[in-house]
Amino acid sequence: MSTESTTPVPPAPYTHLTSPRTVAALTLQASFLAGAREFLTAEGFTELLPPIIGPVTDPGARGAKQVDIDYYGHRYKLMTSGILYKQASLLSFDKIFCLAPNVRLEPLETAVTHRHLVEFHQLDVEFAGGSRDEAMALAERLTRHCVTHVLATSGRELEALGRDRAELAKTVALPYGRLPHTEVVGELRRLGHPQDDFTEIDWRGEELISATRSDPFFITDYPKGSRGFYDRESPHELGVLRNFDLIFPAGFGEMMSGSERETDYARVLRRIRETGENPAKYDWYLTLVRAGLPPSAGFGLGVERFTRFLGGLDAVWQGTAYPKLPGQARP
Repeated sequence: MSTESTTPVPPAPYTHLTSPRTVAALTLQASFLAGAREFLTAEGFTELLPPIIGPVTDPGARGAKQVDIDYYGHRYKLMTSGILYKQASLLSFDKIFCLAPNVRLEPLETAVTHRHLVEFHQLDVEFAGGSRDEAMALAERLTRHCVTHVLATSGRELEALGRDRAELAKTVALPYGRLPHTEVVGELRRLGHPQDDFTEIDWRGEELISATRSDPFFITDYPKGSRGFYDRESPHELGVLRNFDLIFPAGFGEMMSGSERETDYARVLRRIRETGENPAKYDWYLTLVRAGLPPSAGFGLGVERFTRFLGGLDAVWQGTAYPKLPGQARP
């Protein structure tokens, strides 16, 4: 293992950019993205270029702070997630995807998780008329295709990174399991982790539950209040959301989040108010909801996190050319 791979923080830009491991990881990433585009295009999706600023952004970004900018006298946000824009884009196309840059000022304690960046990218996917289960099935097919594509095209890079190809293939050999949030909470408590009943699985809990598995699996049915107002509440189980996280094994943790989306105007307005947000901030979005957004489902896959998994990297910063970790000022 190289010295760089065990460094807790990224080295200076010259050292990082000229490292053979960086070159291998970024080549691997390019291959995975090519495979993802191939798969989604074949499934009938249209790639769009996402916005990077707007009057509002995703309010459900797990305690991370948003970045404000002055936009001709208006206070705009850098995107923490383009979820609202994904829904709006379905007014033009039934199936869309985009490679979206995101900026989140993560809490300082996440600098040691090996899984958090301030600046990162998501492969965002959304499709009209979809259900939560259809989104999960698509997510499973997509990630399987990407692993298969990388195994077929990136043998040299996998070898340079020390990634066991047979082990990588084995992680997607079986159907992905599914566990409701309540069962994961119970399992974490048995492991001695004090996970709350009514919140998202925290990053330490994700790592623990991931380390107990050898295959990817979905966590479903998060409690209402733990996620953004756009996740649809189950009509059959009040207080339960029709959403999911995809967890990859061996401690790599969460790779994506997704859900069915709420599109009923009255329910969206009520959910915004329940979160303590001012609906006036979302005027442009609520105008579209009132006019009629199509029901949809979708997800966002963390590009650098998935690169880390594919290459067996020690930390997510090794999957980006210009890493920015919480609390660290870097170019």
